[in-house]
Amino acid sequence: MARFHPYWLWLVLAIPAIGFTGALINSSDPKIIGELLHPTGEFSARFLIIAMLASPLALVFKGRAFPRWLQKNRRYFGVAAFGYALFHTILYLIDKGAIGPILSDAPNFAIWTGWVAFLIFVPLAVTSTDSFVRKLGRRWKTLQRTTYMAAVLTLLHWAALHEWGGAGPALVHFGPLAALEAYRLWYWTLRARSPKHAR
Repeated sequence: MARFHPYWLWLVLAIPAIGFTGALINSSDPKIIGELLHPTGEFSARFLIIAMLASPLALVFKGRAFPRWLQKNRRYFGVAAFGYALFHTILYLIDKGAIGPILSDAPNFAIWTGWVAFLIFVPLAVTSTDSFVRKLGRRWKTLQRTTYMAAVLTLLHWAALHEWGGAGPALVHFGPLAALEAYRLWYWTLRARSPKHAR
């Protein structure tokens, strides 16, 4: 697969954010903040899903160029997921406007799942640099496994916001990832039980 410079990848990942920022700057409608809450959250979830698809796709399509490229660049998608989650959170705080409404919302299942997912994102994003990967060694991979918890919480947050009855879009987004991860789990379980690989 042709080399795609990280700067160009960052530009592509930033295109939705540029559009959202332009809408905020150019609109005089106070409702624009509330209207951008959903799409910023959606893009965070989408980039998280893309980052997590790298490993199962590499297993299903062994040796293919795109899964290899995705594995090499998944950290960019992960950081982009955090960036849009941060954008989403800032818009939420501005929309609420005061600490009182924020705290009164916090016990709501649809809200606290989003907060916990965001808090999991923070150390993942902070430790995404090459220097942290080297410093943390094996602990970096252990930390990265919390991405699965963040993904589950993001799915629950998205679905619960629509009172579960309108959870279809969330399930459509996360369904392929869930199916591929289930296949990966089945594959490695079967491989571990194989006499050829048993020790």
